[in-house]
Amino acid sequence: MPVEQREYVRQVLDAYRSTPGTASVVRRADRLFAAQLYEGGVPLNVVENALILAAARRSARPADAPPLGIIRSLAYFAPVIEEVSQLKAGQEYFQYLRNKLHRTTPTR
Repeated sequence: MPVEQREYVRQVLDAYRSTPGTASVVRRADRLFAAQLYEGGVPLNVVENALILAAARRSARPADAPPLGIIRSLAYFAPVIEEVSQLKAGQEYFQYLRNKLHRTTPTR
């Protein structure tokens, strides 16, 4: 059953807010970008998986690497959303990343 735009945008923004490394603040530009994703037909699970993949990549840095800045825009994830939409990985891979990220990320 297709999700209405308002619900899609809400779910994308909730996922963005809860992604480690983000500012946890939603701005107008983020809402507009989420609406563009909806209008572009990007499946919700692709967006959610892209957020997880990007967060997992950021967390896999060497311990002595300088800290990364806070992600302040949903649009930061645009290239990863495109990448995930082309991947042939199954949901099991993204669930693995979610579990791994959950174990290694301190609670906000």
